[in-house]
Order: sequence, then C-alpha cells, then structure tokens
Amino acid sequence: MPENLQRPVLPTWAAVLVAIAGGAVYDLGFPGASAWPLAFLGIALALVSLIGRSSWSALLVGFAFGLTFYLLQVSWTSLYLGPVPWLALSFLESTFVAAGAVLITLAYRWLPQASPSRWVRLVWLPLLVAGLWCVREAATGSVPYGGFPWGRAALSQSESPFADVVSWIGSTGLSFVMVAIVAALIEWVRLRGWRDLRTAVPVAAVILVAMVIPAWPTTPNGELTVASVQGDGPSGYFDERSPGDVLAEQLEATEPILDESGVDVLLWPEGGSDVDPMRSTEAARIFDSLSERLDAPVILNTVTSLDEKFFNTSLLWRAGEGAVASYDKRNPVPFGEYIPDRWFYESLAPDLVGLIQRGYTPGTNPPVFDLGDAVTGLAICFDVIYDELIWQGAREGAELYMFQTNNADFRGTDENQQQLAIARLRAVETGRSVVNISTVGTSQVIDPTGRTIDSLPAYKPGAMVTEVELREGLTPAVAIGGGIPFLVIISAVGGLIAAAVLAKRRAAAAWFASTRRSSADPDGRAGS
Repeated sequence: MPENLQRPVLPTWAAVLVAIAGGAVYDLGFPGASAWPLAFLGIALALVSLIGRSSWSALLVGFAFGLTFYLLQVSWTSLYLGPVPWLALSFLESTFVAAGAVLITLAYRWLPQASPSRWVRLVWLPLLVAGLWCVREAATGSVPYGGFPWGRAALSQSESPFADVVSWIGSTGLSFVMVAIVAALIEWVRLRGWRDLRTAVPVAAVILVAMVIPAWPTTPNGELTVASVQGDGPSGYFDERSPGDVLAEQLEATEPILDESGVDVLLWPEGGSDVDPMRSTEAARIFDSLSERLDAPVILNTVTSLDEKFFNTSLLWRAGEGAVASYDKRNPVPFGEYIPDRWFYESLAPDLVGLIQRGYTPGTNPPVFDLGDAVTGLAICFDVIYDELIWQGAREGAELYMFQTNNADFRGTDENQQQLAIARLRAVETGRSVVNISTVGTSQVIDPTGRTIDSLPAYKPGAMVTEVELREGLTPAVAIGGGIPFLVIISAVGGLIAAAVLAKRRAAAAWFASTRRSSADPDGRAGS
C-alpha cells in the first residue's frame, strides 16, 4: 500500500477543528435545522479527521466531534435545570463517541495493511467503518441505565429519500447504510477513483437502491376514528398549578369534540390527568362521562402507585367499567423520572437531585391496548426511542400506534421536533399509522408512509378527529428486530479482529522476507 495512504489526512490540530466543524454540521442534519444532507457531510468530516491517527489522537478527535454534536443536539436539557445535566449528558455520550473513534481509526489502519487490494478499500473498509459506527451507537443506546439512543444517524433522515430503508433494516440498518456510503466516497476520492469509473459502481449502486427502494408494503385493514386532544395545560416541572389544573385544561380542550359522532377512541397525552381516576371518584366520574358521551373508550395517562412504587401509566377507560387495561412506561428517564444510584449523585448535586422526589418504576406489561375495533401499540414519551418496545407492539398485533408525550419542559426548543421525527420514522419502520399527541405540541397524525395527515399548532389547546388507517403484517425490520443490530455488531467486531490478525501476519511475513533478502549476497545466495 502506498505510504501516503498510511499517513493522517490532517495534522492533529486541524483534525480537531474539522471534527468540531463536523459535529456542528452533523447536528444541522437533524430536526431543528432539518437539513438532512448535512448529516452525511457531518459524518464525512468525522471520518476524514480520523484517518491515519494514533489511538490517543483519535480519542481526542472523536471526543471533539461528539462533544460538539451533543452540546448542540441536547441543549434543551438545560432549559429549566441549568448547565449541569446538559454538560453531564453531553460529556458522557462523547466518551462513547471517542471510544468508537478509536475503533474506526484502527479499521483505517489495519484493513489496508491486511490487504492491498483497492476493492478491499472501496468495499470492505467502508462496511467495517459503518459497522463500527453502529457499534458505538448501540453502546450509547444501551448503557448506562438503559442508554440514550438519541442522535443516531438514522434519526436525521425522517424526511429524506432514505427514510423507507428503515422498514427493511431498521434504524441501525439505515445508520449503517449512511456511514457506508460516506466512507466509500471518501475512499473513492483517496484512491482517485475517477481514473477508473468502474470503481464507483459499488457505492453508486448502494446510493441508488437506498434512495429508490419503497417501504415494505403492510396490508390495509380498515380505519379507526381517533379523537386526540392537546390541552396546553400547566404540565411542566416548574409550572405553577394546583391538583386538577391539567385535567381541567384537557377537559376544556376536549369539550368541542364531545358531540362528534363516530369516534372510536379518545386519546389524551402523557400526564393529561394529574389526578388518578382509580383513586379519585370525581376523576373516575369525569372519564366515565367522556367515554359515555363519545360512546368510545378513553386512553389517558396519569401517575399510579402500587406497593409504594410509582408508575407513569396509560389507562384504557370504559364508561361503567373503569380502567380495563393499563400500560406502565417501560423506559422512565434517568435523572428525569427517577434517580439511579441516588446516594451517589445526591452527594454531587444535592439541589438538582432533590428536585426529583418521586421515582418511577419501569413497567413490565405489554405495550398494546385492545380497543375492540382495533389493537393499538403504545409508547410514552421517550419510550419511542427504544426499538424493542416498538417492535413488541407490532408483534403483539398493533394495527396503529398511539404515542403519548409531554414536551412542556422543553418549550421553544428542538426537542419536540426531534421526538416527532423519531415518531415519523417509527411509522415507516412498522408500516403503521402513528397518532403522536403531546400536552403542548407538537401533535400530529402520521400515515404509514411517514406523511403528516393532521396536526395541531404547538403551545395552543386543540383537538383532532382523524380517520386513521389500520395496517397488519410485519415489515422485515420488525420481523427480524434485534437480529439486524446483532449481525452488524458481531460482524464489525469480528471484522476488526480479523483485520488486526491479517495485518499482523502480513507485517510478519514482510519482515521475514526483508530479513532473508538482507542476509543474502548480491547474487541472491545466502550469506555464510
């Protein structure tokens, strides 16, 4: 392999600057700016800054990219709680990005050493780099405390031509494809591929297929009329309110649609009732009345308790029967809805930790409700970012999804747009309609193609009555589920190990050959 291809593309100081620029550009590809092509450019800047680096240098460069990206991506965490949670989360996630950068740098070093073939550089190296990028995304989405799979590359593409890929191979698969495309283009340029245009065929084929492949076709199965209500009540942590204020605002916003005929279900957002109707007869009468007037069940969300444990709970309420089914949030937010290892963090930031007096326990019940006319899948707020929960809903018969969320603590930030983009990708991934209802917005109804068919303006009370298409059948992404991330991770780790072994063997063989040559006489005969 030519020596210049082993050297860093950039000196360390320049690589750090390029990585910082890459993190900022990468963020612009996500909802907020929503310039999805910039996500590819951000990935390119991140990868170029890593080529030829030492491991320690790669750690620094990767950290610079990750910190810049997360400081921008999750800046909404500082809105009410100040800089400490924002900086802590950003630094934590950046350590994973830095570790992943080291792995990618090793791939750039070892695989070309293992084989001088240009096709290895054009095909296998981009695939390995993409797989290692996904290894890092899997780590951030798993640990600690269940992980934080926010900011995955795929989540930038909810409105791009690449979005339909998620119905085939999920979010991990789309992240893999994105990074593989970028890494292949980088290698094509480094190898001056324009001298032989045949070398562009692999990456061109991947781009073409990814852009034109249609979403997997699930089967239409009728319609459901869903009434969904955004009360815009005082539902944030620091909003001044008395018990029942949020419930009252939701009721006021619901009143205009109570004379609608043909409604099949009424949906309220996360925290839509700040009074538990299973413990309050007055609240129970209110939901009985709503269900009776609409002649339809109500899906509400409230705080419930059992055996001194608290749950963020969605209830299916029917007039005269009460709560006939419940779903407890599977993934309560660490440091937002509970404090893990409280004794430790309280010693570091007692005032902040003291704000979370009541911790929620993760639920275990299935994330589906049988409405009679249809089965709906469920997710409560940040539940939506966890793949397994969404897949479980479809596998257990969900014909649509209802996502309940409370974005009141992030008013005026990109958080609700980022979460809505995830909901849109879930619609495409599962081939199901999604009703995404928030206390304050953004609330939308999304069809199985990812298209918005109904919406409410943010920070205003309102209600939607929408004919929502039902679908059945599983997409490959749901049917295979965790098999795709597992295959990508195992292949990437195995590929990196194999590259290291082959590179070492080739280096040893080269050393042995050079030793033999140096011991030979000018005529090629062995020396005495």
